[in-house]
Amino acid sequence: MKVLKFGGKSLASGQAFDNVINIIKTKVNEGPIAIVVSAIGDTTDTLENILDLAKTKQDYTTAFEAFKNRAYHNEADINTELEVLSKLYEGVSLIEDYGVKIKDQVLAQGELISSKILAAQLNGKGIKAIAVDSRQFFITDTNFGSAQAIDEVSKQKTQAYFAALDKGTIAVVTGFIGSTDKGETTTLGRNGSNYSAALLANFIQADELQNYTHVDGIYTANPDWVKNAQKIEELHFDEANELANFGASILHAKTILPLVENNIPLRILNTLNPENKGTLISNKPTDKGIKSLSVQSNVALVQFEGRGLLGIVGVDARVFTALANEGISVGVISQGSSERGLGFIVEDKDADKAAEALNREFSNDFYTRDVNSISIIRDLAVISIIGQNLSTFDKPYAALVKNKIVPILFNNTVTGKNVSLVVRKEEAKKALNVIHGQIFGIAKKINIAVFGHGLVGGTLIDQILQSAQSIEDKKNIALNIFAIGNSKKVLLNDGGINCNWREEIKDKSVTYTIQEVIDYANANHLENLIAIDNTASGEFIKNYIPLVENGFDLISSNKIANTISYSFYNELRQTLKANHKEYLYETNVGAGLPLIDTIKLLHLSGENITKIKGVFSGSLSYIFNNYSIQDRPFSEVLKEAITKGFTEPDPREDLSGNDVGRKLLILARELDLQNEFEEINIQNLIPTDLQVVDTPTFLNSLEKLNPYFDKIKQGLAPDTVLRYVGELSGDLQEDKGVLETKLIEVPTSSALGQLKGSDSIFEIYTESYGDNPIIIQGAGAGASVTARGVFGDVLRLADK
Repeated sequence: MKVLKFGGKSLASGQAFDNVINIIKTKVNEGPIAIVVSAIGDTTDTLENILDLAKTKQDYTTAFEAFKNRAYHNEADINTELEVLSKLYEGVSLIEDYGVKIKDQVLAQGELISSKILAAQLNGKGIKAIAVDSRQFFITDTNFGSAQAIDEVSKQKTQAYFAALDKGTIAVVTGFIGSTDKGETTTLGRNGSNYSAALLANFIQADELQNYTHVDGIYTANPDWVKNAQKIEELHFDEANELANFGASILHAKTILPLVENNIPLRILNTLNPENKGTLISNKPTDKGIKSLSVQSNVALVQFEGRGLLGIVGVDARVFTALANEGISVGVISQGSSERGLGFIVEDKDADKAAEALNREFSNDFYTRDVNSISIIRDLAVISIIGQNLSTFDKPYAALVKNKIVPILFNNTVTGKNVSLVVRKEEAKKALNVIHGQIFGIAKKINIAVFGHGLVGGTLIDQILQSAQSIEDKKNIALNIFAIGNSKKVLLNDGGINCNWREEIKDKSVTYTIQEVIDYANANHLENLIAIDNTASGEFIKNYIPLVENGFDLISSNKIANTISYSFYNELRQTLKANHKEYLYETNVGAGLPLIDTIKLLHLSGENITKIKGVFSGSLSYIFNNYSIQDRPFSEVLKEAITKGFTEPDPREDLSGNDVGRKLLILARELDLQNEFEEINIQNLIPTDLQVVDTPTFLNSLEKLNPYFDKIKQGLAPDTVLRYVGELSGDLQEDKGVLETKLIEVPTSSALGQLKGSDSIFEIYTESYGDNPIIIQGAGAGASVTARGVFGDVLRLADK
């Protein structure tokens, strides 16, 4: 025989009842079955709410009438149960109170009604069934509200009842309830219906217990919270028991134990997807390793601090005895050593009662000041990792800290194979996703906000979207762009923005502040956050510190944050360090070239860099590479560079030398130099009268540049060309170096003279290499190259 148990959600609607009946029809054809049912849908909660209305002299009759008139109540004769409820509610209303005995009698009616309705429906479909009140054979102790079955007596009565049952009749047994030996109604506590089903399966020695729920089985994490959670095909009884002990909602420790006695397999199945094989729990050995993550919400931390009790024997015993006397179960425990401190987790509803019990127990110790305080921290959650070995927990823990989630308590079981973390309730979902991604090797999700979607930003977005699937397949990293914004509006989608983002920005973008983007990420529990600044805005960099403080790593092609005051530069670095965040900006100097990484590596390795020189600007490289050898006016070459997207939106930013100056300053600061931008000797190539006009006027006046540059070109020596260079020199071991940018002539045969197109070239002179510099050369401008460099920074961060 098989025992089928159907939960309240499986019976919660007409459609659900149809699914249950179809499952039963199929199972009847396979062999004998018995059925255990929970109360239908929200019945238990409704009955308890009405009870509280009656207790507080509120209008409970309206709510009770609504309950009585539920449509499915007409499908069976439940007058007896409704009459019992009516009398109980009336009595509670009169005395304005009730105890656990009364509450058990009220809640029991839910299962009795459920059993009668399902039996009636089965009989209506031609399947012979009988509603069975489990109080006839489940005899329990007198612990009302959470009773325990007395096994031998219950077993004898259960076997006697089923031996006398007509072989062709299906028993539809009430879950959750039993009775004392005096016939008083009891309930079996949390998950009581599953416990009832396990007891029944054990007592009648069933071949299998099949527990039908609303999910396909047990998952590596709650699939409602972790989208890529994986179904577990098989678990050993011990593993399932651990899951139950650590709060897996679909299991309960009392459910597993009766099955182990007679080695009865338990299969978790989905009422709405009965073809799925679900998760099988048995005594069959499974592969070792981490099985699942579970979450216990609605818990509180009780903190007990008694410095004066240090070294005194029996303090812990007093604490836990006081709690036990109040029937309070304790979860995760943490104990201090330098002070007499004790912290432990209880259900939130028990927190005040726990504090009161400890205050009574240690009242004299408060008077003598041996106890300092007893306090409560609420709105917490416990995340437990079943099968986790502490020696391999470094990466998940580091990932939590990177995501600004610092556990309040940390606990490792005696076996060393289960780890529990206590976190803020609002952090639980995000924490669960972070740990799950680290542990199970499922694609690590990187959530990206892109600010600036012009040439570079738009190209970057397209590159990420086009490469996302390939990167997920090859590197197990899922890149998810959840925000695209400019200076005024932002497009938000926590599930990811797609290739139609340009059209969606027009229709769906909204005005925003950076705090609203931060709040959106928090509200949607987004982990592994990266903010990318592809603007050229001096205003946007003010958002860097708030972003870092709220869990974002930074990537920027915007040079301004690295070139304004050294005080801001230093403040940003300190904020990054304090928040364990990264700031990558490889494209600030060399577009897609690995220049900053190389200089950082040389500097950190102790190499003494003595000078850096080169053509820093791909834009100016393109302009002077062509202008030096072509017989064309300077304005034509400049217009060509603008059209190709090599220059800044206002090309004066390039021609003024400011862009090269900023790049030079960035490299100086990488060497821990404290130079300010104003200290750079910059040659401005823009005539004075064109420096002050607005951008449109300047762009319409480019021909005015020709006489100035023609004169320079005519003065060139034979076999030389023009190059605009930046140079960092001086004693680079001091606080400041010498920074200079200028237009020079160089031999055509030299490394600088042989540059082509928009290439940049950097010569890094060091003490070890002497007069032979390290040379880095390559494409130094263009939206695609710069975007690809930013993309490289994204992947560097994702790998970390």
